[in-house]
Amino acid sequence: MKNTFQQIIKNSVLIILIAFCLSAQASINAGEFKEELLQKYMQNYSDKNQIASLKTETLKHGGKSVEALIEVMKNGKYPDKNRWVATFLLGQIMGQKSAPFLAKFLQHPNWIMRMASLKTLLALNQKEYGVHYANLLSDESFIVRSQALENIRSLQLTKLAPHVWAMLYDKKNYYQPTLNGKEFKTKRSNLIRNVILAVGDLKFQEAKDPLFKMIQKDRYNDIFSEMDLSLGKITGQKSPDSDHKTKRIFWQRVALSNTTIN
Repeated sequence: MKNTFQQIIKNSVLIILIAFCLSAQASINAGEFKEELLQKYMQNYSDKNQIASLKTETLKHGGKSVEALIEVMKNGKYPDKNRWVATFLLGQIMGQKSAPFLAKFLQHPNWIMRMASLKTLLALNQKEYGVHYANLLSDESFIVRSQALENIRSLQLTKLAPHVWAMLYDKKNYYQPTLNGKEFKTKRSNLIRNVILAVGDLKFQEAKDPLFKMIQKDRYNDIFSEMDLSLGKITGQKSPDSDHKTKRIFWQRVALSNTTIN
């Protein structure tokens, strides 16, 4: 009986030692893999095939790559292009669980990381970060503002429509052409066109009356098509397939029919 008990003890100790060794070896292997992957993310790739290979290898290891991806995203010593890739791949590997971590990068000082976070959160269909998207509509980066607008439009965050409309009054969304030091009339950027389209997609009723007035004026001819499309979506009516004059008459009549007489 005593020998049997001693044998059980020996076997138990042996099992524990084997388990410990296996765990230690796994930890070493994981550490080695992380360092190898980080070395690859440290390189500046100019070839698309090399980037594709990096993505494939990262995805192949799935969850084992997560720790390295987080390190790349957080550390500015890695090339911006690779940090961009790491952001997308983290979202792809972790899915919805990555959203809270990704959202932290919406306030990152590097515009590339703000942009990458916005695009990844959009791909993950994340609607709960709307307040952050709205804040980025006034971002210093034109590209970030554009992507924040796209997030709101694509995710149909209708409650944020007033923030989108306010972009029409932000001077950052306009530019002033110059020639030989001479300044010309301020121009609307392409972002303004997208703003007009977005308020239509969001069916922002408060934009209806201002658009009725704007579409009648020649100085808004550069965004005429966008106003026409948006008014159609907001009112549920389609203007005739004709010239500006005919369309203006149509919208004038619609505006009058929407006027409440006290």
